[in-house]
Amino acid sequence: MPNFKLRVNGRAVTVESWDPAQPLLYVLRNSMGLHGPKFGCGLGQCGACTVLIDGKATRSCITSVKQAEGHAITTIEGLGSPEKPDPVQAAFIREQAAQCGYCTNGMIMTAKSLLRQTPHPTAEQVKQGLGRNLCRCATYTRILAAVLRAAKA
Repeated sequence: MPNFKLRVNGRAVTVESWDPAQPLLYVLRNSMGLHGPKFGCGLGQCGACTVLIDGKATRSCITSVKQAEGHAITTIEGLGSPEKPDPVQAAFIREQAAQCGYCTNGMIMTAKSLLRQTPHPTAEQVKQGLGRNLCRCATYTRILAAVLRAAKA
């Protein structure tokens, strides 16, 4: 079985995968026990599986373990902790921007990437930046408020 060298949440890891085309999402969840990224659509359309690869929001359900090899991967577990959340996580908590929570991983990871590229976005830039992420509970106004709050932090 082939081995793949990954850097996940600042840690060098080697994972086995039966198929180099196996989605990174499955490796993160099944092999590494990182359950922040969620399986939503499996087509890269909803954003629930979003992780950061080299700081850029990436859909892990359509990114193979082979494509991820040699890159820095950050999952929501690598952003902060309950004791010391990342500013984006803290803003989501403060704004109560989660209902069921299924989209929260993708929203936070996409927002983190957006704020790295555009530290002080307008509301319209946030809407465009998160436009490919779906929230089934429709808490978009709270999510927007959370990202704008995080930009001020």
